[in-house]
Amino acid sequence: MPMLEIATNGRSQALDITRQVQQAVSASGVGEGWATVYVPHTTAGVAINEAADPDVMADVLMTLERLVPWQGGFRHAEGNSAAHVKSILVGSSVRVPVGGGRLLLGTWQGIFFMEFDGPRRRTARVEVSPA
Repeated sequence: MPMLEIATNGRSQALDITRQVQQAVSASGVGEGWATVYVPHTTAGVAINEAADPDVMADVLMTLERLVPWQGGFRHAEGNSAAHVKSILVGSSVRVPVGGGRLLLGTWQGIFFMEFDGPRRRTARVEVSPA
């Protein structure tokens, strides 16, 4: 299973990883099937959303911060409970159909690695399964 190496440079960040996921799909040789992207971290996630306008993901991060502020009076001693909550809200995996060896995303869609406790070195796993 291919693993993407991801370096984040901020506490909260949305990184477009669509190109790297497509490279994993191409390398798999699967023409028709599914690509699953899984993030094995408890303070990060993965999402599909608009990739054409970077302001959209900035708005998403701003909204998540309003919903779950970093200084929320949490009990977790490490001090990063907000990141754990955001990870649960966003989710740890996405599944995308593959056709003709390509990700079948919508016109404006991209796949985003969502960092909530950075900066860190992270990974995402990509599994490509035939139909």
